[in-house]
Amino acid sequence: METTLSPIRPIPVHPGLPVVGNTLEYLRDPLAFFRRLQRDYGHERMVRINVGGRATTLMLKPEETKQVVQENNRNYGRGKSFAILKTFLGNGLLTSEGDLWRKQRRLAQPAFHRQKLAILAETMIEEAVAWADRLEKVADNKPVNFSTATTDVTLRIVTKTLFGSSLGDQLDSLSTALANLNHFAINAVVNPIRAPKWVPTPSKRNFERATTQVNNLIFGIIESRRKTGETRDDLLDMLLRATDEETGEGMSDEQLRDEMVTLFTAGHETTATSMAWTLYLLAQHPGILQRAKAEIRATLGERSQPSADDLRAMPYLSQIINESLRLYPPGWVMSRLSLGPDRFGDHAIAANEGVLLSPYVLHHDPASWSDPERFDPERFAPELSKERHPYAYMPFGGGPRLCIGNQFALMEMQALLIVLLHRFELRPIPGLQVTAQPLITLRPRQAVQIYLS
Repeated sequence: METTLSPIRPIPVHPGLPVVGNTLEYLRDPLAFFRRLQRDYGHERMVRINVGGRATTLMLKPEETKQVVQENNRNYGRGKSFAILKTFLGNGLLTSEGDLWRKQRRLAQPAFHRQKLAILAETMIEEAVAWADRLEKVADNKPVNFSTATTDVTLRIVTKTLFGSSLGDQLDSLSTALANLNHFAINAVVNPIRAPKWVPTPSKRNFERATTQVNNLIFGIIESRRKTGETRDDLLDMLLRATDEETGEGMSDEQLRDEMVTLFTAGHETTATSMAWTLYLLAQHPGILQRAKAEIRATLGERSQPSADDLRAMPYLSQIINESLRLYPPGWVMSRLSLGPDRFGDHAIAANEGVLLSPYVLHHDPASWSDPERFDPERFAPELSKERHPYAYMPFGGGPRLCIGNQFALMEMQALLIVLLHRFELRPIPGLQVTAQPLITLRPRQAVQIYLS
């Protein structure tokens, strides 16, 4: 029996201004704009907007999102914003596509298996303890700026887990250069009005200098490892030794460079931001904070710091992290480009059309989450999680391109939270309100400052 498809209806278009479309509305407050679209067009499940002179369709519901990232994922390539990220990330796992991405994913996946992560967990715990020691020295009757403190510790962790050492003086130059590249990419992504590529603006000259600096350092580390052949328990070693099961080939120096820069950039900035949000939420909710501290005390007993096994043994702390990632997903929006036509119920898109997917929209949808602005870790109790659509929650993306470092990031946050909450009490600054700033990641607009005692 054949299924008769319903007639195609046009995708609703959100009205905008001549020429600029919805660009000004978007730039004024992207999150409020998206929430308004969700409220006004949720019943249609998608809406077409025009930002920066490009028409694109925003998917508003889990089912349509699942179709794009999983069920028909081969029909969707990376969106145009990824071309900007590619200028400094190269063809790493975040930006590559097609056969190259599939090959790189096969090569990199074993480095993120549970047994390998358990080795890296010891480094995370060591750095978390050293971090708490540093905080103890500065947290004397004055608040700690966790917007910068979390960046410091995640930078140290990603450096040691990637390269097996702190890099010494090289770390400062690498982090500064990568920060400059990230700043260039942010401006290019969020600002739809840009100078032509051939115009040698100061930011482009800074970009070229920073790119050269990063390449010289990373290629130098790779060359040294290849020459010495020494074995280390770090991600670079695992990637150097990875070979394709089908061809027996390993990664070229260029591929290694792209993966290391991608992992370094994504591996500390997103986790640092998520940690800052989680600590802010805990400081604002003392009842939830005390329950987390009780779970940590019960698990550790007389021990002063956790083991790698402890990082997976605290379900309530995991629920807290999941709820923080729901409210403030670091990757709040992602773009795709349709390679061919696709059908979504009685709506359809053609080939070569832009598609937007937003974890932020999905995570704040009242149809999936009651009182979605409220911080409530109980949402992630096992019995409640079973009832939700799996794509109502996707802080790490989904489908074949699910973030390869998702378990690494969760383990890192667990280690940092356990050590910090076991050592200190958190006290909020009265009246401090932190709002979200949607750049490439969803950052706190104001500094997250908390008293430690």
